[in-house]
Amino acid sequence: MLVAPHVSAAARHLTATRPVPGSTARHPRTYEGGPAFVREPREELFLLAVGNFVSQETFYESGADRDDRYTALVARLAVEHPAWTAGLLRWLRDEGNMRTASLVGAAAYVHARLAARTGEGPSNRSVVDAVLQRADEPGELLAHWIATYGRQVPQPVKRGVADAVRRLYTSRALLKYDTASRGFRFGDVLNLVHAAPDPAKPWQGALFRHALDRRHHPDRATAPADDPLLTAHRALLDTPVDERRALVTGPGGAERLAVAGMTWESVAGWLQGSLDAAVWEALIPVMGPMALLRNLRNFDRAGLPDQAVERVASRIADPEEVARARQFPFRYLAAHQHAAPRWAAALEAALDHCLANVPAMPGRTLVLVDRSDSMFFDTFSQRSTLSRADAAAVFGTAFALRAEHADLVEFGWRSAPVPYAPGEPVLDVLERFHRLGGTDTTKALRTHYRDHDRVLLVTDEQALPYTSAPDPIPREVPLYTWNLAGYRPAHGPAGPNRHTFGGLTDAAFRMAGLIESGRSGAWPWSGER
Repeated sequence: MLVAPHVSAAARHLTATRPVPGSTARHPRTYEGGPAFVREPREELFLLAVGNFVSQETFYESGADRDDRYTALVARLAVEHPAWTAGLLRWLRDEGNMRTASLVGAAAYVHARLAARTGEGPSNRSVVDAVLQRADEPGELLAHWIATYGRQVPQPVKRGVADAVRRLYTSRALLKYDTASRGFRFGDVLNLVHAAPDPAKPWQGALFRHALDRRHHPDRATAPADDPLLTAHRALLDTPVDERRALVTGPGGAERLAVAGMTWESVAGWLQGSLDAAVWEALIPVMGPMALLRNLRNFDRAGLPDQAVERVASRIADPEEVARARQFPFRYLAAHQHAAPRWAAALEAALDHCLANVPAMPGRTLVLVDRSDSMFFDTFSQRSTLSRADAAAVFGTAFALRAEHADLVEFGWRSAPVPYAPGEPVLDVLERFHRLGGTDTTKALRTHYRDHDRVLLVTDEQALPYTSAPDPIPREVPLYTWNLAGYRPAHGPAGPNRHTFGGLTDAAFRMAGLIESGRSGAWPWSGER
């Protein structure tokens, strides 16, 4: 039997779970009444951060309760473990690709450290700067701070935002993000934080003045004469309405739009009408990969011709485009559920590229996918219709397909093998999963474990009550739990060969393979361990 090699103390810190001390929590329970364990605060925060979208309602917790738990954990750990917490927030925004959670977390980090009057660890200013990576985010962070902590914005927040502004504010960013729909315009941010232009960017002073004029004197705001992007954009806006469509669909239309910084959203408003197939054909070369994915149904409604469809499909399926998009795998699954059949092959290929870091595990692997009601109730965000159950099925299927030999099982009140063939498309296998009620994890483990080399569980961990211990797997056999929801109660204890991970990121995919190959399973960012 293959046994995982020794795992460092840092790796155990990533996954440890501990019973809650004290008489009131001597026998903690899951939300369904099963025996549970409560994680060390860093582990709890990590799983909550990667499994939660801010203000998201879930089956067992309200959005407000989850938000309060998240900010309370960040506030506590910002003081107790500042280097670790700063590393988490940076990682969340970068590799984790969790925008709002990192911004809300940075605000909580600063607020808690100012209240505690501590300067230990990474500076408040540097943490604010690090999480702001898109030009609309300085305004979003300031709006959140004022709504949550009041209109008195402290200097570390202002200075961190000013640092980010110098990095992020460009002419193209101004056109894309400085719109009337934003609560904080670029001019509002500049007024509040008093950011000085970057000396290495001689054009930025004029851009800042233009942003202030756009906000406070829009009737007389004129683009800097030496800014080719803003000048070209102004010229397009001044084009008579009846001439605009010809500018887009005529020769060089795509290049003209790109030079003027026009996005597909801005073109839709500028043309003052619906976008037909010819306009979409002109727009497609300047659209990003996620814009293409979002508009598949619009392409179909407009009757996009086959040649253009092939170009779009080729870009969606291109591995470099997929890498550049930095999207979670469930985005492609959601698109597949709503798009016409002609996009299926491209979306399957994109999903396959997105899952490329799922390791090819040797030996025999048991993969258990939670299909309980709570997994179906919870979606990944308020704007998504994709359930955690479907995301779990994608993840589990990908593991099974890449393993040397795997038994793929769905479980709830009951459990059953999910048939698949080597090399079969992931999306085809998903059609064989079902909704299975409650979460009887122990029964599924007892029924399907047959001396496998490892077990992978994809679940929210909220198991039903049992008459005996919930872990019937021999202690020398690695059991990897992927917690997709970030609830506080854990379904099993810590210990050698017991590991819990969160989220569906590239880092999460790699963890089981890294541990079994003898590498450290430490936190996926540098800093305090």
